[in-house]
Amino acid sequence: MANLRDVRLRMRAITQTLQVTKAMNLISTAKLRKGRRILEDTEPFFTRIQKSMYDIVSGAGVLESQFFKNTEEETGSHAAVVVLTSDKGLAGGYNANVVRQATQICESLRKPVLILIGSIGYRYFAHTPYAILESFSFKSQLPTVEDAKEVTDYLISQYVWGIFKEVHIVYTHMYSTVKLLPRARQILPLDAEKIQEDIAQSGGQKRVKIPLEYIPSGTAVFDVLAPFYIKGIVYGSLVEAYVSEQSARMAAMEEASKNAQDMLGSLQIFYNRVRQATITQEVSEIISGSAVLSE
Repeated sequence: MANLRDVRLRMRAITQTLQVTKAMNLISTAKLRKGRRILEDTEPFFTRIQKSMYDIVSGAGVLESQFFKNTEEETGSHAAVVVLTSDKGLAGGYNANVVRQATQICESLRKPVLILIGSIGYRYFAHTPYAILESFSFKSQLPTVEDAKEVTDYLISQYVWGIFKEVHIVYTHMYSTVKLLPRARQILPLDAEKIQEDIAQSGGQKRVKIPLEYIPSGTAVFDVLAPFYIKGIVYGSLVEAYVSEQSARMAAMEEASKNAQDMLGSLQIFYNRVRQATITQEVSEIISGSAVLSE
């Protein structure tokens, strides 16, 4: 009887766990759909800014903008790495892959510093030799444009002041629901050829150089659009990372539910066998006792 009681307790615990994993799977599915819909709605706006920036760079010639690379080496400047992780676990290898990619980027840079978004990344990098300059946390909520503006304003201000000589961002890109890969890209300083490549990768046609006149100047117009472009990159990365996190958690919960069902089926078979053996033993004892009494 003790074995039956232990098995029943284990089956009850697995059943409760199964209910939790199924609920988390449904929640992640709903968040995934919402995140992808918002990303698709906002992408045309930032793509238009991206194309306008390339038109300015290609048409106005050499721009003396602060957002382009400075040829003078600043010894006191750092290379900033923005790392996007989640605030919660139970997402398979999602956070581990981002952390591994960020570590490789830091090893290849001179004087790297970290700007962390997500508590999982902060808990990991707090025990590494890399300096953490700033940390943001959005409490596992769907990122907004205001959140991206907060991060972008900080990055641009540090870059303009000369504290950052370059800024990289590491996040997870969702190629499909089963293919989630970490991606690293440099967002500052800007590069006209890189902007052209991003336009092509996003499905747009290759831009041709169009000579245009800008008032008051191409540099002034470019300096106004550049923060919007950088904010678009940060916002797209935030939403992309959020969607990838939900997809990874959904896959992890599906696998956990499958394992729980398999364990529950094995325990049910074991329970039935033990129960049948117990009943058989009790019936045998009753028959033996009855035979002794009849004699």
